[in-house]
Amino acid sequence: MAIILAYGDSNTWGFDPAGGARFDAATRWTGVMAGELGPTHQVIEEGLRGRTTVFEDPIEPGRNGAAYLTPCLLSHEPLDIVIIALGCNDLKKRYSLSATDIADGAEKLILIARGLAVAPGARPPAIILAAPPPLARLSEYAEIFEGAAPTSRLLGERYRAVAERHSVGYVDCGQFIHCSDLDGIHFEADQHAILGKVMAEAVRMMLLL
Repeated sequence: MAIILAYGDSNTWGFDPAGGARFDAATRWTGVMAGELGPTHQVIEEGLRGRTTVFEDPIEPGRNGAAYLTPCLLSHEPLDIVIIALGCNDLKKRYSLSATDIADGAEKLILIARGLAVAPGARPPAIILAAPPPLARLSEYAEIFEGAAPTSRLLGERYRAVAERHSVGYVDCGQFIHCSDLDGIHFEADQHAILGKVMAEAVRMMLLL
């Protein structure tokens, strides 16, 4: 059985932009991916609202993705594939980061995962880096993400360069899905369905390598 861990933020957690509840397991993109892959694969969800790549949130503690990645991977060992799906929260005005800064944070997560022999045979896990789609029309998050839309449109290109530099799998989510106009940052159910299928195909391709 291949074991895949999805390490992400509120969109991996399954935040519903129409009210803020959590989508059920079958609706979340991780659940869709698990259904597409079938019973010979296990998908572990590790989504946390507000999680960043490597940055400490001065308002919401415990959101630094780099700080938790090592214990997370060790606790779920063995892992065949780790999907890193972070970067949206790094766009918040409180961090004042460039697209390159955010991509560098994602790169740091790749290096952490690469340094852990958590795959079968005491090997590092395979990695798929997922770039977040650009922000849509912001509503209640407009002040928090003020000025972030142009930066968000650069993340796909910057993440691609990081993935190529480290020879890891790559999915530019913005090529397949879009954030909801209900709040500008989260995915609606139909987008989870699309992304789950896209990520399932990325996992299949990675397992063939």
